[in-house]
Amino acid sequence: MTQDTPISPIERFAAILRASQRAVFFTGAGISTESGIPDFRSPGGVWTKMQPIYFQDFVASEEKRREAWGRRFGNKDGWVGAQPNRGHYAVAELIQRGKAKAVITQNVDNLHQASGVPADRIIELHGNASYATCLSCHRRYELADIEREFNSTGSVAPCPHCNGIIKSATISFGQQMPQLPMQRAAEETLSCDLFVVLGSSLSVFPAADFPLRAKQNGAALVIVNRDPTEMDELADVIIHEGIGDTMTEVIARL
Repeated sequence: MTQDTPISPIERFAAILRASQRAVFFTGAGISTESGIPDFRSPGGVWTKMQPIYFQDFVASEEKRREAWGRRFGNKDGWVGAQPNRGHYAVAELIQRGKAKAVITQNVDNLHQASGVPADRIIELHGNASYATCLSCHRRYELADIEREFNSTGSVAPCPHCNGIIKSATISFGQQMPQLPMQRAAEETLSCDLFVVLGSSLSVFPAADFPLRAKQNGAALVIVNRDPTEMDELADVIIHEGIGDTMTEVIARL
């Protein structure tokens, strides 16, 4: 390569990653759409076809709870059966190599776990849709058991231990963000030297504050997203291409 040859964004990303000692990945819906999971917020996404059920309505109304469970077991969210893609596996490989310390994710599909990222390295800002919990005592319930009950009775009974409401372990609209994951995400953000955004429009707050805080704290910022984001002008590298293709090329250059 001559001195006058321009360096591609992929090469710049790889060079920054090679030099990094503590990278953090921040993933949004765009990494999972490559596994066939529909985006919720984009034009044509799930929320343009059906209205979300707000947390307050779920808690207050047995009818809304039945509707929510009906959607879940009817796979209206589209993630059941989805498998990790090359983007997920690339992130898992970088975690295993020690190049990245944590994955902060807005997704609830459990695909980072399925790709091999240790659970203690995953910070789920919006919860996890692969199981349920009691809103009062926080006891875990497996969805297969709840589905059998729902198919048999048409509803989901209260928690037998405390009579609390059982809900999928996701953060619904109107529900308070989980304190511990938000705290962990903030700590990882402020201790990283490279913050990599994969597949997020960076339009949902407070989660979208993290890349801004990382950049302000001196970390390099890389954004890989098919569409422009509101923070592109702050990024050291911007790549508007597929995540699986991009991450495969970057790892090949390490």
